[in-house]
Amino acid sequence: MSVATDQQSLEKLSVDTIRTLSMDAVQKANSGHPGTPMALAPVAYALYTRVMKHDPSDSQWIDRDRFVLSAGHACMLLYSTLFLTGYDLSLDDLKEFRQLGSKTPGHPEYHHTEGVEVTTGPLGQGISMAVGIALAERMMAARFNRGDHTVIDHHTYVIASDGDMQEGVQAEAAAIAGHLGLGRLTVFYDDNHISIEGDTSVAQSEDVGKRYEAYGWDVIHLGEDVTVDSVTEACERAKQTEDKPTLIIGRTHIAYGAPNAVDTGEAHGSPLGEEEIRLTKEAYGWPSQEPFFLPDGVVDHIREQVAERAKAHQEWEDAFAAYRSDFPEEAALLTRMPAHENPDGWDADVPTKPADPKGMATRKASQEVLQWVASKLPELVGGSADLAPSTLTLIDGAGSVSRDDYSGRNFHWGIREHGMGAIVNGLTVSGFRAFGATFLNFADYMKGAIRIGAIMGTPSIYVFTHDSIGLGEDGPTHQPIEHLTHLRATPGLNVVRPADFNETAKAWRFAARSEREPTVLVFSRQGAPTLDPDAVPDDAIERGAYVLRDADGDPDVILMGSGTEVGLCLQAADALDGVNVRVVSVPCMERFEAQDQAYRDQVLPPSVRARVAVEAASPYSWYRWVGDAGDVQGMTTFGASGPYAKVYEHFGFTPEKIAEKARAAIDRAKG
Repeated sequence: MSVATDQQSLEKLSVDTIRTLSMDAVQKANSGHPGTPMALAPVAYALYTRVMKHDPSDSQWIDRDRFVLSAGHACMLLYSTLFLTGYDLSLDDLKEFRQLGSKTPGHPEYHHTEGVEVTTGPLGQGISMAVGIALAERMMAARFNRGDHTVIDHHTYVIASDGDMQEGVQAEAAAIAGHLGLGRLTVFYDDNHISIEGDTSVAQSEDVGKRYEAYGWDVIHLGEDVTVDSVTEACERAKQTEDKPTLIIGRTHIAYGAPNAVDTGEAHGSPLGEEEIRLTKEAYGWPSQEPFFLPDGVVDHIREQVAERAKAHQEWEDAFAAYRSDFPEEAALLTRMPAHENPDGWDADVPTKPADPKGMATRKASQEVLQWVASKLPELVGGSADLAPSTLTLIDGAGSVSRDDYSGRNFHWGIREHGMGAIVNGLTVSGFRAFGATFLNFADYMKGAIRIGAIMGTPSIYVFTHDSIGLGEDGPTHQPIEHLTHLRATPGLNVVRPADFNETAKAWRFAARSEREPTVLVFSRQGAPTLDPDAVPDDAIERGAYVLRDADGDPDVILMGSGTEVGLCLQAADALDGVNVRVVSVPCMERFEAQDQAYRDQVLPPSVRARVAVEAASPYSWYRWVGDAGDVQGMTTFGASGPYAKVYEHFGFTPEKIAEKARAAIDRAKG
């Protein structure tokens, strides 16, 4: 047998090993998606052994090529490939697929399995985050490459499914990628014509390639020639296209090689069954029916090729040492960005303002504080979904990111809230502190991305202004009601609604300090009095709630609220003659809930049962804090159009109404 033939034989065995490990793991778990890994094994093999520069001994190497499996249901393709290429996965880990606590969960999870760049599964999120990752590469190259020193020079690769191509978030992100000319983004579109309900023709008939051409992508059609060689050649062509992202379309066959399951919807999301696996392995000419069988030479063959790919890492380390010598400040920033580590003392001079009954809208306060954070953290970047003049989220003097200049710090996302959220997540996992801004009412349009950010534990910042019925004239279509409750119910997400300038400054500092949790910042269009800065403790956001004004003696009632309604609580307290009132500001319920019981009881003493919460939104978040004798002044209907002060009065958000509820709560507590 010739060397070439032997190499070809090892290559076929390697591709088929990815297939058999995937089908065996799904069968053992009696759960999962075997068909797509079987079809895409040549793609994964080509990417990891021929195309990408990566190093299994250091999965966090800064200049590695990134791979995102947007079709996250096909995760056994990724797990099998990661094991075979030498990442920290064992054969036993593959055997524990979808088992509680294993390294091989039912969809890829960031921070859980080495070699997984982002959490995927909800279709469209992976490809959209990959746009952010590819954008981050271009932005980092613009910031850090100097003369002959090229320390950022990598590509992003994606496998996307028919389902990904049907999701709206994908369309938003792909349009931005084309607009920005992200030439280092290459997506393989697995056009297998199969969905859970059968052939994709039941729901899809557009020409995806032409759609992507219209977005400004280069499109390569492989037809049914989806082989290791064709994929490699297509990726090499994509590398030569610097001014456009590339979509490679391949007509694959789900459950490739399975005599009775190929091209069937059943093979998408169900184990093949032992008999079909036996027949499939016979069709492959497989040397054993033993589950999880590894043919001789396959692991060595794959890892030898990966070792060649990893040589680029040592070359980079040598180059980076020289770069660090010439550009120590830039090297220090580049090194700390992936861990979201801030320089010591960056936040020592957090801005404050003196008490002012007139005050300002917290969106305006945010605009001022944003400039302070941006001056301290050059990695802070962000933009709005076509609302920057309203959200007030432009970084002054920082320039805008464009296809001709990636050195700016401001993005113009267009009216693409969902795509914005996903791209922000991609930028953040790449090391930037990124934010996306829109009105709170449109958080619904990006909730899928916010949820993925929370699951991943990546410190993205989602900025929402126009936070309540207080936006006034735009009326109920634009006035958020249920949104705060929905966001607060999301695990791992800190929702901060500051009451004034001083809380806003601490809110931005809190968000910019985070290393592993995303933050939602919620700001008002309407004005809010500026609180006495001495009354706002330094850890007001970290603690989540604090006593803003205390009673003379034991309190008869506690008034609590967030945002602009804290000012109403203070006015109501003034109106309650002869009543000992404690006013509590609650800028972040999640942080308050995380405090120990002693602190929570200190702020909300169990002995004080008369409590009233005030928030111009759904009351559901507050019931646990007001207890059995308390009450909530909240919104149980949609809002109305009119000047905001009139709208507040119409729905009972007045000091008099709050005082009335407080007296009623006191009476209930006594009874």
